[in-house]
Amino acid sequence: MAARNTARKRAFQILFEGDQRGVDVLTVLADWIRHSRTDTRQPPVSEYTMQLVEGYAKKAARIDELLAQYAVGWTLDRMPVVDRNILRLGAYELIWVDETPDAVVLDEAVQLAKEFSTDESPSFVNGLLGRLKDLKPSLRRDEA
Repeated sequence: MAARNTARKRAFQILFEGDQRGVDVLTVLADWIRHSRTDTRQPPVSEYTMQLVEGYAKKAARIDELLAQYAVGWTLDRMPVVDRNILRLGAYELIWVDETPDAVVLDEAVQLAKEFSTDESPSFVNGLLGRLKDLKPSLRRDEA
């Protein structure tokens, strides 16, 4: 499971970088892949990191819509950049990646928030993703 944890962390970092730079995440992903192939100091980008970033990119508009709709008292623009991108990644994996148990997605997102964000962020991330988890069956039906 350590490989998946690392893959999620790298996917989060790619989403974060894209958000900070105002660049498409697929462009950032391509940069990371290119750097890992040309610079031995850069770790390789795993297949799972690529799947997460590419999957998020396909659903980005819907994910932002869901986060804006269910984040009580927060707009996407007001959310800390770290939290916003942890939530984006978590929402994608929670709703559209069936192989990962929901509890694992929530736990991994909370761990990212603990590592990279504020003291309040883990409970915020857990609460919002928990709400999406509860709504997951209807959210997926809406996609069909």
